[in-house]
Amino acid sequence: MRSTAPPSTPACDHLRALGEWNSAWDQLYDMDPVYTERFMSMLSHAMYSGDLDPKTREFIAIAIDASCTHMYSPGVKRHVRKALELGASPREILAVLEMVSVLGIHSVALGVPILAEEMQRAADASRKDV
Repeated sequence: MRSTAPPSTPACDHLRALGEWNSAWDQLYDMDPVYTERFMSMLSHAMYSGDLDPKTREFIAIAIDASCTHMYSPGVKRHVRKALELGASPREILAVLEMVSVLGIHSVALGVPILAEEMQRAADASRKDV
């Protein structure tokens, strides 16, 4: 028989207390608080183990939230603000944003060869029509 008592979720509770909880996680938490707790515990371990200094953690969080695969502006704003509070310079934050922008280059790396191939195909087809 399953317990009706709510599960203990210290990692989720800690993220909420820090103001780091993303409301987009609420539905997942409501559906499966145990899974959400385990996921957040893994994330919390990496972020708060002490192996990285707080400013570096904020830089990584900015990069993740600003990446073309995530693009979560509330997180970017929160982590930029925190990085500045921790003494980061605007140039350092700009460097993080410039570095993460490279992720978008894959669209060009994928698309340009396809474009060249299709241009060649069209050229070959037009020569056959002559």
